[in-house]
Amino acid sequence: MINSAITTLNELKEETTTPKNIKEKIQNIISILQNTEDETSIKKSKALEILEQISNENNIQPFLRTQIWNVVSILETL
Repeated sequence: MINSAITTLNELKEETTTPKNIKEKIQNIISILQNTEDETSIKKSKALEILEQISNENNIQPFLRTQIWNVVSILETL
């Protein structure tokens, strides 16, 4: 499940229409999820917090917001 979320986040990061500040936050989430030292629940909480910040951004496109919500759904099933 985490790999699925990371794959989706990588796709969003590579999207040319994604704003630079959002790409930086997405990279931060990917790093958190790939961290092998933290427990899954800690990684999930940290990632969800940043994803919530991203989804509340004014300058993101509806497509990107929908994909962020998809990642949130994936992480919430963990």
